[in-house]
Amino acid sequence: MAENQISLTAAVVLAGGASSRMGAPKALKPFAGQPLVVRALARLRPQADVVYLNVREQDPVLAAFGAPLISDPPQWRGAGPLAGVAAALRRAKADGHAYLATAPCDAPFLPLDLVARLAQSIATGARAAAAVSAYGLEPMFALWPVDAIGAVEAALAAGRASPRSVLLDLGAAQVSFVAADGRDPFVNLNTPQEFAAAEALAREDLLEADEPALAGTKQGDQS
Repeated sequence: MAENQISLTAAVVLAGGASSRMGAPKALKPFAGQPLVVRALARLRPQADVVYLNVREQDPVLAAFGAPLISDPPQWRGAGPLAGVAAALRRAKADGHAYLATAPCDAPFLPLDLVARLAQSIATGARAAAAVSAYGLEPMFALWPVDAIGAVEAALAAGRASPRSVLLDLGAAQVSFVAADGRDPFVNLNTPQEFAAAEALAREDLLEADEPALAGTKQGDQS
């Protein structure tokens, strides 16, 4: 966990969507050699004390990835990602955490410093924080205090299942992130075309990461 991150922070990967535009569950779709959700979990794990996985229903395949599974509350099932946020906030609070970071499962380039940068705003007095990209507020990438559970559940009960609206009501600080090397840190993969384009970029990253090791091997073979 980063040195400047607030302590007692949990995180959740939100994987409870129906994936209707993709035509198949996104979480388990192979992406650059691994299920898409595994990539999201791996990028969040160094940033939090624990990472949960929010799912539509308990699934032994998803359970095998080593993250505690959290299902949406029955009364809000189908209400969208805010239902997953509510379930994860309740679990994080019960487990003794003070904050919860959120990210969707279809964000293969989510920042490795997401939690640390959002936490800086919390440390300077903000109650919550959310990422901002060139396209505006990114409410799925946020840091919530667990005591926001009341506001989240009240919004759900009133039929206002908008994470953006709840974060704005909480006065969330807005933290800017910029794209690097053509990789939008908050790109969502909602169609096969978006998926294919992002996977191509991810495979480029893997090839670049392998190049130093391959070079070292060749030098060793010559000695």
